Amino acid sequence: MIRNIIFDLGGVLLNLDMEKTRKSFHELGMINFEEHFTQAKQSGIFDAFDCGKISENEFRSALKKHLPEAVNDVEIDFAWNAMLLDLPKERLELLQSLGKKYRLFLLSNTNEIHVAAFSKYLQATFGMSDFSSYFENWYYSCRIGKRKPNADAFEHVLSENNLIASETIFIDDSFQHVEGAKKIGIKGIFLSPGKTILDLKNENVF
Repeated sequence: MIRNIIFDLGGVLLNLDMEKTRKSFHELGMINFEEHFTQAKQSGIFDAFDCGKISENEFRSALKKHLPEAVNDVEIDFAWNAMLLDLPKERLELLQSLGKKYRLFLLSNTNEIHVAAFSKYLQATFGMSDFSSYFENWYYSCRIGKRKPNADAFEHVLSENNLIASETIFIDDSFQHVEGAKKIGIKGIFLSPGKTILDLKNENVF
């Protein structure tokens, strides 16, 4: 019996377009951005930022090494946040409905610049400062120092909330993250391109 659902954030709840960030950095002068960052693989600086091992300023300084001197912090943040789009209200409504039947959690590979941006979006769009209305607990890699697909990220959520892996579903739009969850006994569901969690409801996954 499934009792718990762990959701990814970007690409599952919050719409993303990584091409927008690639184009934004190209416009700033970083022509090789995609060599360092893709959905499937990131270079060390991005992983370190996602795990909270470096600060926002250290992250920006690392990027500036690949950018013209005139580029400032505001422009870097704008380009980095360009991938963040909208969070459809229908997805929040589905979470509200699912919360009556399951324990819900969020596990996201993210960083402090993105957290600040989508927290501001949540406040402006829905009048809420966090996800407390929808999730029992939510976990950002930059705050817990662990990131998917590593087992310790999933184990952190299971352990802190006394969850049993076999009673838990994990939903993510990155195949390697789903495989990481499966390795420790969680039922992983890959949200393939073009599908949304509303499609999963229609397929009676929940």
